[in-house]
Amino acid sequence: MSLKSEYTAKIKSAAHALGFLSCGIAKADFLEEEASRLEQWLRQSHHGSMGYMERHFDKRLDPRRLVPGAKSVVSLLLNYHTDKTQVDPKAPKISTYAYGTDYHFVLKEKLKKLMQLIHTEIGEVNGRVFVDSAPVMDKAWAAKSGLGWIGKNTNLISKKIGSFFFIAELIIDLELDYDSPTTDHCGSCTACIDACPTEALHQPYQIDGSKCISYLTIELKDNIPTEFKGKMDNWAFGCDVCQTVCPWNRFASPHNEPAFEPHEDLLGLTNREWQEMTSEVFTTVFKNSAVKRTQFEGLKRNIKFLSS
Repeated sequence: MSLKSEYTAKIKSAAHALGFLSCGIAKADFLEEEASRLEQWLRQSHHGSMGYMERHFDKRLDPRRLVPGAKSVVSLLLNYHTDKTQVDPKAPKISTYAYGTDYHFVLKEKLKKLMQLIHTEIGEVNGRVFVDSAPVMDKAWAAKSGLGWIGKNTNLISKKIGSFFFIAELIIDLELDYDSPTTDHCGSCTACIDACPTEALHQPYQIDGSKCISYLTIELKDNIPTEFKGKMDNWAFGCDVCQTVCPWNRFASPHNEPAFEPHEDLLGLTNREWQEMTSEVFTTVFKNSAVKRTQFEGLKRNIKFLSS
């Protein structure tokens, strides 16, 4: 076994030991195919008010601009799927990824441990860890490293485990064995496109982010446009529709990450308790939760929009 293969095996083994579902590795290079797609997406204003998507265009497409001397992009998947649901069917819904502790904290901790293991097992390796917090095209890199394909709903999908997982990266200056991309297995299925409540998935493999419920309930800081009245499917934070209807998610199994378990009071909140929620309840139930991104006033705005 070459030294490169030995290092690759050590990294993948360490990732598995830390609880990651999968680990794939791609050569750190310019994302040529994604460049024109991203440019067109931005030109069509599908990013809505997410101005940050226009910034750092070059860094977004070339990891060597984020980590000088980068040789490899290590992509990692962490399962968050759960069978648990909110008790009151009339209560405003939140995406299952936000049930527990904010994934940024959980993933960052695991990635730091993985970097420490790399330093211990391999030696001085320079690099950075990324969880949604820098201009990294995580789905593109995960697809490039064979962890799945980007489906018609624009999510990364795996034949083995579906799509209910977080994606994170290590970009490092170590040359490794690289994985090959997998093939697309969406076929003629249009379940996600047919089910999207706001028609954000206006055509296969493209999403109009400015119409996506996740954008409207989290990223949008202004009032939700009235054109979406009655189309929000009762989602107050995020949306799981295009994943829930995806046939590949019949293979998703519940996570075993304690940090992702919901706060004891969360699932039991009734519709009335959501409507009458105080800032104190919000702070208690959503302590360390991704829901805090929209803040109390933002969540109240979303709930009011759903019920008005």
